[in-house]
Amino acid sequence: MTNEALAGQIAAAVLAEMRREAPAPADPVSQKEAQPPGQTASGELMAAMKKSTSARIGVGRAGARLQTRTMLRLRADHAAARDAVLLDVSQGLLDRLQLPALQSCCASQTEFLTRPDLGRCLPEEGRKALQKLQTAPCDVLIFLADGLSSRAIEANAENLLPVLLDGVKAQGLTVGTAFFVRYGRVALMDQVAALTGARVVCVLIGERPGLGSAESMSAYLAYEPRTGMPEANRTVVSNIYSGGLAAVEAGAYIAELIGTIHKAGASGVQLRERGEYDLAIKR
Repeated sequence: MTNEALAGQIAAAVLAEMRREAPAPADPVSQKEAQPPGQTASGELMAAMKKSTSARIGVGRAGARLQTRTMLRLRADHAAARDAVLLDVSQGLLDRLQLPALQSCCASQTEFLTRPDLGRCLPEEGRKALQKLQTAPCDVLIFLADGLSSRAIEANAENLLPVLLDGVKAQGLTVGTAFFVRYGRVALMDQVAALTGARVVCVLIGERPGLGSAESMSAYLAYEPRTGMPEANRTVVSNIYSGGLAAVEAGAYIAELIGTIHKAGASGVQLRERGEYDLAIKR
């Protein structure tokens, strides 16, 4: 069975489901060649496709509209995405993880959403508080930021952070005090490195939620980040959530990746150019 034949068969099945019609009969010769045993009905093909993706495919319709069940799920997922952006990370989680809390230069959620530049820096009191936390330079500094999804931090941080910290310390690297930044953006790591002298900085941040998941978190890592550095010099591990990369597994992998970055003295495309990133993935 060729890829082209299978793609054509799947496309015909999808169109048939959308139109609520039976698929047009295929040529007997080509059907015998392209169709595997046991998958003679379009419904079976559609069921197999639905199992392979979280995308909303083959949902059907009621007249010109979506079915009620589909519409309700869309509205529920949209509400979850809005909550992820607008709600704060709970103080209870910060207390359990023993994370001191700082705040970026943004005074409110509205300002955070409309002024990305203010989410990339700390105010004067925040800079002083950070320097009190980190009294000496360290090899690795890890902090969390709500970013665009507080739910991502709530859902993943408690399982990921302890594994990550243990994994980094097991490599003999010195680790600074982890902390949390409210209304923080990725590039805040540049100022954090300048204030603390950390060689490798890792920020765990909530990603922009979608209708597939509102709990996806990413880890951005950089070797000696600085203001104005190219974004290509950051390494990212994304899609950390229950339906993607599991939090515990992500913690172990990020710890190993931090060790690779520290040893190579590079991150982002520079790390890939040296062949270190691919080696870390293979391990």
